[in-house]
Amino acid sequence: MKSRTVAKRGFNLDFMMWMFTRLSALTLYLLGLIGVTAALVMGARNEMDVSTLVRWTFFPNPSHVVSSDVVNIDAYINYFWQIMQILVVFFGVTHGINGLRIIVEDYIGSNWWRPIWRGFIFFLWLFILLVAIYVILGS
Repeated sequence: MKSRTVAKRGFNLDFMMWMFTRLSALTLYLLGLIGVTAALVMGARNEMDVSTLVRWTFFPNPSHVVSSDVVNIDAYINYFWQIMQILVVFFGVTHGINGLRIIVEDYIGSNWWRPIWRGFIFFLWLFILLVAIYVILGS
């Protein structure tokens, strides 16, 4: 079994995705902080339990609020929260799919399999994003 050769220094896919993974993790923390802060400002501290608040923070879907004690859900149903959902899904799915790509490439022995797996992983990423955005815009 041969070890994999190291890519050249500079800007390549591996370096850009390494940077993206770090920045997407920070972005997910920021989006979660925005979600919890906005929910608390909109009255969640008196009208939601902790489990509903956590669901709202990481996936701000109006159906999460309907099952709680929130009286007026108009503040929770607007395009801002749909954009927040799409951003959370984009950064989360891309972060996870990049981790899958790294793990798969660690176990690929020959170089001719690498483009095939990258193509498969790309189409998997695209399919998951399209289905998620369809569900978000449909709800």
